Amino acid sequence: MMDKRLRAAGLTVLAAAAAGAIAAVIIRGQITRHQRDLFSPRAFKRLAALGHISREPASVDLIRLLRDFIAWEPRKMLRERAQTIVDRMLDDAERLRIEAQAGSV
Repeated sequence: MMDKRLRAAGLTVLAAAAAGAIAAVIIRGQITRHQRDLFSPRAFKRLAALGHISREPASVDLIRLLRDFIAWEPRKMLRERAQTIVDRMLDDAERLRIEAQAGSV
């Protein structure tokens, strides 16, 4: 009886780990696709990519990517949207730095 429960628990943990790994691969692929679409010839795809990136947590790589996009983007509206996202990410990064410093005191 106990052996069956242990086996079932082990299989459940294994299935959850496999599902998590699959989800991580799918999410990574979506992030890569949206970053690639950021430099698409189609403005709508660029706007959609900005929308997706705006929901991502702040990171140095995304801030650099968006700065490159701002320098490249011909449309003022999309440049301004990207700058708004960069500003938010920089604010988030600064807040995290301050919280980390406060936590280490």
